[in-house]
Amino acid sequence: MLGSSFDPNLLEPHKLTSPTWLPPPLRSPASSFSPVASSWTESRGEGIQLNNYVQPEAHARLQKKYSRIGDDYRSLSQVTEALAQAGLESSNLIVGIDFTKSNEWTGKLSFNRRCLHDIGSTPNPYEQAISIIGRTLSVFDEDNLIPCFGFGDASTHDQEVFSFYPENRPCNGFEEALERYREIVPTLRLAGPTSFAPIIETAIGIVDNTGGQYHVLLIIADGQVTRSVDTQSGQLSPQEHDTIDAIVKASHFPLSIVLVGVGDGPWDMMHQFDDNIPARSFDNFQFVNFTDIMSKSIAPDRKEAEFALSALMEIPEQYKATLDLQLLGRRQRIPPRIPLPPPARPTYSRSTSFDQQSGVYSRSSSFGLQPSGFQQQSESFKQKQGQPVATSAPDTYTSQSSLEGRILCALCMNKSKDLAFGCGHQTCYECGKNLVRCPICQQHITTRIRTILNFTVLHLVIGVSLLIAIVGVQVDSDPYKISVKKVN
Repeated sequence: MLGSSFDPNLLEPHKLTSPTWLPPPLRSPASSFSPVASSWTESRGEGIQLNNYVQPEAHARLQKKYSRIGDDYRSLSQVTEALAQAGLESSNLIVGIDFTKSNEWTGKLSFNRRCLHDIGSTPNPYEQAISIIGRTLSVFDEDNLIPCFGFGDASTHDQEVFSFYPENRPCNGFEEALERYREIVPTLRLAGPTSFAPIIETAIGIVDNTGGQYHVLLIIADGQVTRSVDTQSGQLSPQEHDTIDAIVKASHFPLSIVLVGVGDGPWDMMHQFDDNIPARSFDNFQFVNFTDIMSKSIAPDRKEAEFALSALMEIPEQYKATLDLQLLGRRQRIPPRIPLPPPARPTYSRSTSFDQQSGVYSRSSSFGLQPSGFQQQSESFKQKQGQPVATSAPDTYTSQSSLEGRILCALCMNKSKDLAFGCGHQTCYECGKNLVRCPICQQHITTRIRTILNFTVLHLVIGVSLLIAIVGVQVDSDPYKISVKKVN
């Protein structure tokens, strides 16, 4: 999450260093150009030969024209009509989902203290956003195939993305994307830090691999790009720098980026990204505060329409920019980013809840992945048949994943918690020493207490937890105390 010391002036053109990536130079068609059906041919080692070359002076005028695209529409029908008038016949959707650990507490205000990825009888914010945008863009999607990816979990952190399906198979429509999302959530360990660079670079590779077809990247996230407390004022964190570089790079491709913010925020940095990132071929980034819109006291269908409008209102002008800048139909042969496979299914199920009395999260785990309703029906059936019923593990049992979550700092997911605040929550000393508010409950910090973790005890707790599947014991996962109970 973003610290309070961020300087928005960093995003002003005269204060940001040149991007580390630039597109291959456009070369005027010469005698080596072959008039084939495609709009481009490639000569190895000599870049891309284009028949839609834009003169530098004209390119500069177009870049200035599309450097800031306004929010010009007032209804969803106006947006779809403008897309059709601009000549948009096909728009391909790419979805990226944020699985960082902050999802566990950023729903305290906006999602009834539940984890934002909680799967229940009512759709969570991620499910709602996928459904609304998917339905709106489906009329422009010819093949209805949606590549879906996750990032920020324990397998990807801020370096990679994972595909929803093995071998990068896309989802067939937003309905299958939602179904697969619900299947994946129980298999994940939320982690961090947060960077949007991997998912943006993955989307760039998809666009280039399709020969420069127009795509919309929908990123749904609960927090801003990570800015650690040791980042000096006036500097960018590595995650911020990589994300800005990726957005600038993406502006040289027919790709629109829509970032949907779910949860409690804050979102100040995302508004800066939306308005002030310099040195782009066109304004390719739109931020939408999902929580603000969905919390309005209006009818649900009006909320959905307003959200879709806010997310897509810049798409018509962005698409026109890709036409005028002649980005469509170009293939630059960039090395693609290879997503990781989906996380393996664990041997336990996990639920996350927020204790309203204590203001802290707790988790309970049980072997197997059956829904609680199925387990209760199964036990009831066994009782009727006179069969013995296995006693389920009580709440004192905690998985090794939960142990790591309770031991490691939730901000950096690297160092152990050794700094406690007056509210009772903890971070590592480096992340928490300069914080003004608790990152979990948002209370003002008035007291800080250094704690010393006994690593011998810690290792013993983790070791004992690994014996659960072998000898059947229950472990209290508090690293400062141990209680071992025999399972009946």
